[in-house]
Amino acid sequence: MEYDCKSPAMVAADLNENICVKKTTNNAFKLLVLGILAGAYIGFGGELSNMIGHDAAKFVGAGLAAFIKGAVFSTGLMLVVIAGAELFTGNTLITISVLDGKSKFSGLLYNWSVIYVANLIGSLLVAYLMFGSGLLEGANVAVGVAALKTAAGKVSLAFWPAFFRGILCNWLVCLAVWMALTSRNTIGKVWAIFFPIMAFVASGFEHSVANMYFIPVGMLLKGVNEVVAAASAAGLSAESLANVGWYGFLVRNLVPVTLGNIVGGGFFVATLYWFTYIRKGKKA
Repeated sequence: MEYDCKSPAMVAADLNENICVKKTTNNAFKLLVLGILAGAYIGFGGELSNMIGHDAAKFVGAGLAAFIKGAVFSTGLMLVVIAGAELFTGNTLITISVLDGKSKFSGLLYNWSVIYVANLIGSLLVAYLMFGSGLLEGANVAVGVAALKTAAGKVSLAFWPAFFRGILCNWLVCLAVWMALTSRNTIGKVWAIFFPIMAFVASGFEHSVANMYFIPVGMLLKGVNEVVAAASAAGLSAESLANVGWYGFLVRNLVPVTLGNIVGGGFFVATLYWFTYIRKGKKA
């Protein structure tokens, strides 16, 4: 029986021989543009999750509120995969091609470096646009409060919890990308992406590129007195607020989360599937 999707072995082979090789040899300008777009798309998912989910818990409870946030956040990866863009976390799958010698390790580092910076630019762009839109203050001050509290929570994590949450997150993100590659149609890709991304957000895991939106928008809101006052009244501590800054963003959060994301996608998906479908195949 022939199914309307690619098998896991076919996806592994396609990643190994075609997709990852192209990613490590694309010119820097193309990667930069596609990386900026991916950062922006994940930023859209982040702002939508905050906008829709900021007060959901008081109506449907914490569990369903987390589900709703995850459900709408999945829009970000759908835009990346279906519209076309380059996302650092998904590109940890390049590891499968490096292990098999189809791509060079230097090419992997080249892709990751360009895409990581480009993702940051795109995420910051959406953060600044959202801040400038006025949709996080005034009549929408509750949305701004939720955004500031989200940022404060992320920069207040200790190293190891942030690292392990990063592993768990990108294990699911790369599985979403992997399953989307099995599908030959857009609807299949949408559903393949939806469940793993919903799961990582609802579970409270940490995604480095998403945090490139969540934390900077909190940093911007830290300068808005009405948002800070409302957040403090809602229980945000002065200590947590103090962590919302460049050190908290880059060192306390991005370093452990990024490392965790690399392990989650590079080992638990790319390496294990390389052992399963590529390395074993070479021995046959």
